[in-house]
Amino acid sequence: MTVFLLAGLATGVTLTACALFLGYRRDMNAARSRLAALERHVVSTKWGAVEYAERGRGEPVLVVHGIFHNCVGGLLSVRDLFSDRRVIAPSRFGYLGSSIPPNATPAAQADAFAALLEALKIGRIDVVGLSAGATSALQLAMRHPEKVKHLAVLVGNLPGSPTAIVQPSWTRQVNRQFVMWMLRTFVPSTMARLVAAVPKGFAMSGDDARFVNAFIDSLFPMSHDGVDFDLFVSNADVTAYNLEAIEVPTLIVHTKDDRLASHDASWRAAGRIPGARFVSLESGGHLMLGQQKKSRDELVDFFAERPMHRAARA
Repeated sequence: MTVFLLAGLATGVTLTACALFLGYRRDMNAARSRLAALERHVVSTKWGAVEYAERGRGEPVLVVHGIFHNCVGGLLSVRDLFSDRRVIAPSRFGYLGSSIPPNATPAAQADAFAALLEALKIGRIDVVGLSAGATSALQLAMRHPEKVKHLAVLVGNLPGSPTAIVQPSWTRQVNRQFVMWMLRTFVPSTMARLVAAVPKGFAMSGDDARFVNAFIDSLFPMSHDGVDFDLFVSNADVTAYNLEAIEVPTLIVHTKDDRLASHDASWRAAGRIPGARFVSLESGGHLMLGQQKKSRDELVDFFAERPMHRAARA
């Protein structure tokens, strides 16, 4: 009897593992198919391939995506912020179709962005750095100020934030994509809190819920080289930046209830950047849910270079 019970248990475990594997493979194939259906471009630079996606018409704006994301995720993250602009979103080093050069640094990433702009024949451009993308966006402003009209940092990785550290080395051994897929599939509310940082108890509207689901779906398939670059190099690099030397007009926006990056760190960073404006949002978490109109209005005013907005601190 014991033998039959053990055999049945082993069979059940095997069937469960097979079902998990098939579900995982199905969803990753679907994610790759979604990406394949979207138009992406690649330019060749001394740092390797730089991939980008774009949408819209009008004055260009460069959007630098956060961790786990890519050029497509960059477009998604600002889909409600720019209706009359040409949005250009590159994949950062190691993400999707972008190369990662040996000994990659955020400074080199900024130089690769400058090369992309030259390839696109864009002289100066407004720049938006999202979350972990803030690091290389800041580098672009510091290394190539002649190419940056304005710099906006949204819920950014800035000095003093809990995100601005080198992660423990053991995290390299974790198959993050499979773990993330398990969370998304079996405990989606936990996934929303961990990855999208939706505050616990936050009352999402229907539009908010659809955006969070689209945001989470857009994380797959994941680019482990890019994620490792952020976790072990790029995020911590920001701690040593001389923010006082930034010369371009700068706007920093952060929500008070963000549980990933630090609202207070953003406020302190704005105080170090000459003439920077800081906008504090009461709620919305790391995705600034429900704050689209206020964020859009702030960005429109800031990019229009209204002097009183550049000097003010909200």
